[in-house]
Amino acid sequence: MAAIVRIMQNSALRRSLTLTKSNIRAISTSKKNRDTVCADESIQKKQVVDFTSPKTQNWVSYGFDHKNEKDDLNAMHSTFFFSITLCIVFGGLIFTYYPDVMLRDWSQREGYLELRRREELGLPLIDRNLIDPEKIVLPSDEELGETEIII
Repeated sequence: MAAIVRIMQNSALRRSLTLTKSNIRAISTSKKNRDTVCADESIQKKQVVDFTSPKTQNWVSYGFDHKNEKDDLNAMHSTFFFSITLCIVFGGLIFTYYPDVMLRDWSQREGYLELRRREELGLPLIDRNLIDPEKIVLPSDEELGETEIII
């Protein structure tokens, strides 16, 4: 095993020494790595921009109004204000802090209180007879007659 490691180290060392001695040039995969770009004189001339006029040059519509920039901006700002601020932010706050309509919290608290009461009295946690069987009045067989009873 040690002999294999020595052979691998020596071959790697020899390869690195031969590579550093020879003229190695980096290989480029780009076909246009030596192309140059020339610009026309018309492009090289500086364009004079008049900053004194408030006219915007390259207006891109937000899609609300394609002809008037001011109406387009007003519609965009009002739409995002109502949709983001009012609907999402205030809607989320109302949904989060709205009172418990279905009384889930109340029923859970009552269940825990009932479990604690039953444990203290030594009763089973879940009673088989929720209602006392003596209080239930069932019809007799004569009253039922031919009625099919499904259990």
